[in-house]
Amino acid sequence: MSYSLAIDYLYGLQQHGIKLGLETIHLLLEQVGHPERALRVLHIGGTNGKGSTAAMAAAMLQHSGKRVGLYTSPHLVEFRERIRVNGCMITEEQVAKLVSRVRATLGHDLQPTFFEMTTAIAFLHFAESNVDVAVIEVGLGGRFDATNVVPQPLACAITTIGLDHQEHLGKTEEAIAFEKGGIIKPHVPIVIGRMGTQAGAVLRRIATELSAPLWQLGHDFDIEAQGSQRFLYRGASQVVDDLLCGLAGRHQWDNAACALALLEAADRVGIHTSAPAARDGLRTVSWEGRLESIEEYPKVLLDGAHNPPAAKVLSQYLQEYASSHPTSRIMLVWGMMRDKDHREFITPLLPLVSEIVLTQTALARSATVDELRLALDTWPGPVSEAVFPMDALTLAKGRCTPHDLICIAGSLMLVGEVKAAVRGCGLSPIRG
Repeated sequence: MSYSLAIDYLYGLQQHGIKLGLETIHLLLEQVGHPERALRVLHIGGTNGKGSTAAMAAAMLQHSGKRVGLYTSPHLVEFRERIRVNGCMITEEQVAKLVSRVRATLGHDLQPTFFEMTTAIAFLHFAESNVDVAVIEVGLGGRFDATNVVPQPLACAITTIGLDHQEHLGKTEEAIAFEKGGIIKPHVPIVIGRMGTQAGAVLRRIATELSAPLWQLGHDFDIEAQGSQRFLYRGASQVVDDLLCGLAGRHQWDNAACALALLEAADRVGIHTSAPAARDGLRTVSWEGRLESIEEYPKVLLDGAHNPPAAKVLSQYLQEYASSHPTSRIMLVWGMMRDKDHREFITPLLPLVSEIVLTQTALARSATVDELRLALDTWPGPVSEAVFPMDALTLAKGRCTPHDLICIAGSLMLVGEVKAAVRGCGLSPIRG
């Protein structure tokens, strides 16, 4: 099987949609020898921040000399972004071979989803690559997510709880916390970030029932600013100072704290990360599509914020930017999926932007520019539209001065399309 045929096959599995449950993935992994059982895993979930936290943990482990697998979703441009060893994407040949192997084990009754098949491939690749640690990001929720088959992780983390994917996870933060808390395992340390009282209470109850030690940001570990750019991590048993995060935005300090707490928990079972390795890993970490600057004059910023909690974080960054650049205008290029809360997302951004350019991705799920315009019915500012994302960026540039900021946000799929166009490469079709 060639790489292109393997990708076509995976794309075809999307016909099975999203099926939350562990029966199929257990059967699939049984067919290929249960590679997940050979892995030492850090398992990371949450509404927002889980990908950044996973990238930070992997970078710090790699700088400590470990061989590290990193499994994340969705990808922005290229499918292979999802599965990496020491920062290197899985090769096209490896994808083709692993898809062929796993596909050959399927009976007529076993119909995995795209994400189940991809998860099985990732576990196989990590096991056969002899990684020291596999950093695994939850796909959706936690309790019934395909990644939740690892019997005994080194430690787990839940970064944030917010309203997103309510059609699958529940309508309240407490319900969503229960689903995401499904990754908590008996006696395995669980790290949780900043979250509401009720969501935190749900996770504490689950941890208590499972005798899982719980460390919460702001209570059991914390961060302290050391000037405007650097910070200190104060953990349960160690302190690391002079930290600088390679990812933009103060909210990434919380994600860094969660990653450091995860590594502190792993240290107790023999996975040691030194303070210099932590500093170097955080300083050099990269994670595309999260407040990522791709051009200057005017500055073009890509951010994958796609739900109301992420919009609030983005608004905080834009407020800081506006304060430090008082003569710069901020223009928003905005596109979202149809199933997201457009009005709730855009509300915290409106006081900060001068103009908005509406656009949409090529996906059927994408909201049209007319649908997005409905959320701006009371906003008095200028609104333009361009159906194709790169046309929207060109339009925005034409209305900016070199000292202004263009922020492209609302969807990771939108960010992926822009990145693919800027690189001049094709876009891998499977991004869910």
